[in-house]
Amino acid sequence: MNGPEQVDMARARVFGEVAVVYDAARPGYSDALVSDVLDYAAPGGGWALEVGAGTGKATVPFAERGTRLVCVEPDPRMAEVLRRNTARFPGVRVHVGGFEEWQPGGRRFGLLLAAASWHWVDPERRWDLACAALAPGGAVALFWNPQGVRDPGVHAALAEVDARHGMTGTPHGAPASAYGDAAGDWAGLPGWPEDECRRDGRFADVRGVRHREDRYYGTERYLGYLASLSRYRVLSPGVRERVLADTGRVLDAHGGGIAMEQFSDLFLARVG
Repeated sequence: MNGPEQVDMARARVFGEVAVVYDAARPGYSDALVSDVLDYAAPGGGWALEVGAGTGKATVPFAERGTRLVCVEPDPRMAEVLRRNTARFPGVRVHVGGFEEWQPGGRRFGLLLAAASWHWVDPERRWDLACAALAPGGAVALFWNPQGVRDPGVHAALAEVDARHGMTGTPHGAPASAYGDAAGDWAGLPGWPEDECRRDGRFADVRGVRHREDRYYGTERYLGYLASLSRYRVLSPGVRERVLADTGRVLDAHGGGIAMEQFSDLFLARVG
């Protein structure tokens, strides 16, 4: 995904259809990003809250660092994989349900994190829900991992495929050169939460951090990655098959894969 998408609840609930593929194909998060979050939040031995934990792409690296987590995941199929992936961590608790319906039950957390999921939370309520869940001084850490295509020729060929099938906002939708230098500069795409958070007025010490890393996908893995994305899941099976087949032919014609630059963008803020 090239940054957050607009809230569409039909799309927000399609990931469970391919939970295992999602877990295998989706990129994870760097150790440096995890360190940034923990250094900022300094949760100590307290519990953190993860919103939209999915299959645990972010949960596992935080749990490996000793963070105890309550994970809220709306899709039971994703939660099943999440439980398997975190079974070795006694400090991980999984709650199946939406963040909008979840109740903290008097608990207050020192850290709320959301990995490529905050944009699925109701925009009218998400900052209220965060404040209700956080202790005074608690931190919000929201992060995404948009990507850009390194080879202009590959990008141009894939753009032709996307245009032919009416696809927009795909992970290969922008060249790496189109991204700016700052966190949240997503080649002109909206969704970075800073303005919304500042308008809320209850948060301070707002920061943005960007990490970059090269990533290469072979054709099969990249097609699996695409197949796990909501914009592909909502296509009819026949259309999805044609789009992925055409995409695969482009990658095979360019060496059997795609080289990307991943921008791990982290938003941090602290509730008063």
